[in-house]
Amino acid sequence: VLDTREVQVSKVTVNGQDAKFVLGEKHSFKGSPLEITFPFELRRGQEAIVEITFESSPRSSALQWFSPEQTSGKKHPFLFSQCQVEWIHA
Repeated sequence: VLDTREVQVSKVTVNGQDAKFVLGEKHSFKGSPLEITFPFELRRGQEAIVEITFESSPRSSALQWFSPEQTSGKKHPFLFSQCQVEWIHA
């Protein structure tokens, strides 16, 4: 379960496999929980790569964007949330 706020999730994959997901009831200031069901049983010590395809908006208060011009490489945008880096492919 992940926190979301004002994002539109269109797809979730785990290790390249489509995963089921549900956005829970919206809370006035906490946003909506994103509950992901893995398409396989996860074993202790097993790694999983979760990819979430989404669209953000200016109302997505927990997300901040740097334009390519604001980054050191000047080639790709940069997304971070609540002081945690999220790598994106542009």
